[in-house]
Amino acid sequence: MKIAMFALAMVAAFGCSKDKKVNKPTETAKSTSKPADEKVVSQLPADTQVSQSLSLSGDIVKLCGITSNTSANPTFDYDQAELSPEDRAVLDQLATCLTTGALKGKSVSLIGRADPRGTDEYNLGLGSKRASSVSAYLSRLGVGEPQLAVNTRGALDATGTDEAGWANDRRVDITLASN
Repeated sequence: MKIAMFALAMVAAFGCSKDKKVNKPTETAKSTSKPADEKVVSQLPADTQVSQSLSLSGDIVKLCGITSNTSANPTFDYDQAELSPEDRAVLDQLATCLTTGALKGKSVSLIGRADPRGTDEYNLGLGSKRASSVSAYLSRLGVGEPQLAVNTRGALDATGTDEAGWANDRRVDITLASN
């Protein structure tokens, strides 16, 4: 009896995973952008600095065709969470991609970060405020709440040791969420 139950569970698990793979091309075919080759997406860089305060994963930049005119390091001002005009221009492109483009219906993670100055608790809160400001802006542009996962890492992964390095630590990373 136990062996039969185990076999049934295994068949159900493998059968369900195959069903998901069959549905994915149909969802991609409905998007307004060309679907990207999975092999190409996996070879993209881990992240791309696209504005003063934002870092997007390479797959999002490629799938959405996001462009940026900024060459500045990704920074929020010290102790701030306000978006710059360059940030908003990038988020406008991302919102279009998430609502009507190649990533329609997909979810993204917004990970707020801070430089190491301040207490752990304070930096986690500041990272959360930064990610929430990005989430609020995308929400105003029509991206639904279920598509946005707001997280903070605070200064946990900070690498800066001087003002230029700390400026790179003050950002929001945006990645595709695994569904």
